[in-house]
Formats: sequence, C-alpha cells, structure tokens
Amino acid sequence: MTSPVALDPELDESKPGADKGEQKLEGRSPGQLMWQRFKRDRTGVICAVVVIFYFVVALLAPVLTKLSGTDPYTLYGQDPTYNDTPVLDEFGLPLGWFGGLSGSHWFGVEPQYGRDVFAMLVYGMRTSLFMAVGVTVLLMVTGIVIGLIGGYFGGRTDYWIGRVTDFFLSFPQQLFFIAFMPVVTAFFVDPREETPTYFRALAMLIVLWLLGWMGMARLVRSTVLSLREREFVEAAKVSGASPGRIVRKEILPNVVTPILVQFTYQLPSTILTIAFLSFAGVGFVEPTPDWGRLFAAGSQYAQQDPAFIFFPGVALVIFVLAFNLLGDSVRDAFDPKSGR
Repeated sequence: MTSPVALDPELDESKPGADKGEQKLEGRSPGQLMWQRFKRDRTGVICAVVVIFYFVVALLAPVLTKLSGTDPYTLYGQDPTYNDTPVLDEFGLPLGWFGGLSGSHWFGVEPQYGRDVFAMLVYGMRTSLFMAVGVTVLLMVTGIVIGLIGGYFGGRTDYWIGRVTDFFLSFPQQLFFIAFMPVVTAFFVDPREETPTYFRALAMLIVLWLLGWMGMARLVRSTVLSLREREFVEAAKVSGASPGRIVRKEILPNVVTPILVQFTYQLPSTILTIAFLSFAGVGFVEPTPDWGRLFAAGSQYAQQDPAFIFFPGVALVIFVLAFNLLGDSVRDAFDPKSGR
C-alpha cells in the first residue's frame, strides 16, 4: 500500500524546502570544535583576558607612564628638581603609606633612590614579556624542526639527534645559565667595558636557546613516531608524496595540539628563567627595568620596605598562574577526554 505522504507532493520531505524550519547540519573543523569548547570554559576565557591585558600593558608602557607623569629612570629621591616634593625621608625610606603611594606615584617609590615603582613595573613587564616571547618562539621552532626530522626519518638520524639531545639535557640548566652568560658576553665585549643592554638581551637569548630546545624536540619526536605508522601517512607514501610534503601536510597539522599546549607552559617558564638570571646578576642590570631586577632590589629592601616588592610580586604570580591555567584550558579544549 502506498503511503499517503508519498501521494501528497506538499508532504514529500525528499523535495528541497519541504521543511523550511529545519536547520541545515554543517560540519565543523577541529579548530571550530576546539573554539566552541574553549568558550564554554570560564576559567580559560578569564585567564586569556588576563594574559591579553598584560601584553596590552606592556605595549602601552610609554603611554601609561606618560599618563602617570613618571618614568623608570628618574631618581625622584635624589634629583634636585624634585626636592620641593620629597618622596624619601632622611633614612632613604619612602614617605607616606605603603611604600609612598600617592597621586604622583601610583605604586609607591623605590627606597634609597626614589624611582617610581609603577613605571619600573610596566617597563619591566615590557622587557620580560617581549624577551620571553622571542626566546620561546625560537625554542619552539628549533624543537619542532629537530623533533620532526628525528621522529620521521628514524634510524641513525634519530639515534644521533637523540644523543645530541641527551648531551644538552645533561647540563644543569640553572648553573650553566649563570656560568655561560659571562662567557658569551666576554667573546664580544671587553670585560673592562660596560655591556650594552641590547647585547645582554642577545646573549640571554643565545644561552636560553642553546639550553632550552630539548623538551620541545622530544615531545614532537614522540608524537611523530606514533603518527608515521598511521594509515594516512602510509597512503601518502604509496601515492608518491615526497617526505617534505608528508611532513607538512600529514604530520605537522597533527602535532599542533601538543605544540600549542607546550607553548602556553613554556612562556611563563621562560619569564621566570629570565627573572632568575637578572636576580642572579647575569641578566639585565641597572638601570634597565626588568621583573627579575625588581626582585633583586626588593630582596635588599625587604626589611626596610617590604611594600616595594608587593606589586611586582603580585603581578608576576597572577601572570604565571593565568598562563598555566590557560594552558590547561587549551589542552582540555583540544582533548575533551583530559578535561578537569
């Protein structure tokens, strides 16, 4: 018996436009699915906003200090120009409440010298963030290239790359960071002369790069080793695709997830390392504003004025925490099974 639906052309759902209220189902790419999951994660969104805020503050550091009417280099406690508005007492300690907070100095002033803490902090964020981004990108690119080569070609290539990686991993990083910095600068600058700031930044980049790419290389290598035996890679080989095309088109897109997650963990770690170098006296030095140098100065003033280290310390803790939580959210967005 024929169905009445089939006899009535107006009820025939096989015809286009039969159900005008029906929504069309559209496929979504992995990136779109990841973005949908990430937007539902409130923690990840808040942390992303915090991280973006830090980078905006770093970019706008000259504008912000112009609005505050200060700069990170002027010694407000010793410059005769500012004697009519003293900021330090006879013992070199900030006048006023909590390190000298005032309308002129939003975060107070530095003991002994009277430099503005707000100006030093925003410029220190600018120095540390830009330096960390450059180092992290270089580490990631180096680790990705070495990991792809070792993981895809295998055999002796992978063996020798693995031995080189093991060699660099054998160095105690913190100790060699301190030891290598003077060696690198001594190659190009006379020890009796003052090392320019730009060259200190270049030396730090070289040292951090040489001693930091191994983790990314091993992560990519292990991922590529599991991917190169998959069916889609074998099919590409059978079709006659070159190794370069297979790596670019088949393997590299499938290692984007661990790369992005590792980047979100590597950047705050690099910032802490740069701060450690400056704290140890082999990174940025006076008068360059830097997060690590603020902590080094704060350790000297801790007993006299603990307020000096409060704002730099809180800013660094919030940034590192936000970036680490952002990394967890990115990982969960790419891999829902690993969700918290």
